[in-house]
Amino acid sequence: MDLLLIITYAALCIAIFKIFKIPLNKWTVPTAILGGILVVGTLVLVMNYNHPFTPMAKRGFVTTPIVPTVKGRVINVPVIPNKPLKQGDVLFEIESTTYVAEVRRLRAALKAAETQNVELDTGVETAQSNSIRAEAQMNRSRTEFERYTKALAKGATSQQQVDVRQKQYEVDKAAYETTISELKRATQSSDSEYEGDNPEVAEIRSLLTIAEFNLQETIVRAPSDGYVTQVALRPGMMAVPLPLRPVMTFVHDEEKFFFAAFRQNSLQRLKPGYEVEFLFKALPGKVFQGEVVEAFPAIGESEIQEQGSLRGTEFFLKEGRTAMKIRLLSDMSDYHLPDGISAEVAVYSDHYHHVAVMRKVLLRMKSWQNYLYLDH
Repeated sequence: MDLLLIITYAALCIAIFKIFKIPLNKWTVPTAILGGILVVGTLVLVMNYNHPFTPMAKRGFVTTPIVPTVKGRVINVPVIPNKPLKQGDVLFEIESTTYVAEVRRLRAALKAAETQNVELDTGVETAQSNSIRAEAQMNRSRTEFERYTKALAKGATSQQQVDVRQKQYEVDKAAYETTISELKRATQSSDSEYEGDNPEVAEIRSLLTIAEFNLQETIVRAPSDGYVTQVALRPGMMAVPLPLRPVMTFVHDEEKFFFAAFRQNSLQRLKPGYEVEFLFKALPGKVFQGEVVEAFPAIGESEIQEQGSLRGTEFFLKEGRTAMKIRLLSDMSDYHLPDGISAEVAVYSDHYHHVAVMRKVLLRMKSWQNYLYLDH
């Protein structure tokens, strides 16, 4: 752009010399040159600082690598590359035979465990009934033993009869204690719960939840509105849940922003809300409007991560640029601008606003210049 400004000034000087027939001598030519250096240099410095320009701008977009959560052979890939998708649309399907079988097995195991749990409840009721009967029998034997003991004191019976009643009482007492122990065991087995379920039932239910989730994950769906591109996945290929082996890339349908990198000299003239103009090599002769959204709070070249080694001098040699987030405001519906397209951007601050005219003229000259290009 500076070269365009110099050429413009030179053309203006030539026109003035010819129109006004100013002679070319040792006074006029140096005066024009020195005046040009002073005027053009001052204007360029004021313009560059207050209305910065950068050729380093791109339209950013977010992608998600699609990695299945279960492994298996791919049996269907219905997705069409570059066709808009809605959230939940099927991307591809994985063979589900083993996952269906696992769900059926665990459902059967859950049914058996729940039946066994019912049987445990029935066992408690049975143990309670046995305990009541044993207690009644023990009480009868004790009453009989006490009656014969009193009769022996009065001489109304023999010691042998008392011993028989005593042994019967001891047998019935032992039987009652046995039923009490069985009731405790049955009650403990029935009452042992985890989150409202029998532990075995709870464990099988958890395994069934995982199995049903795995079965559901054999159908991989779009995580949001968007599209997939460059699809190389085909039926018969193996899909595995490895982060380093995504099977396709999903591009999200969301507002796309441009990201531009400016020299740090212009940092104080880059603020949210400032007017922006774009030009694209793909659209020569045209300039589009936008605005600054925000300035990134960090410069990537100065990032430090612990790596077990000290930083050397080369760390300080990487200056880096200030990154800006910019929104394109012009209606671009008539143009094809793919995600990731490059652009050149000029920002117009509130300072020395009249000098912005120079930047706008130069930007449009540069846009027309994009008609001229040569293949290497």
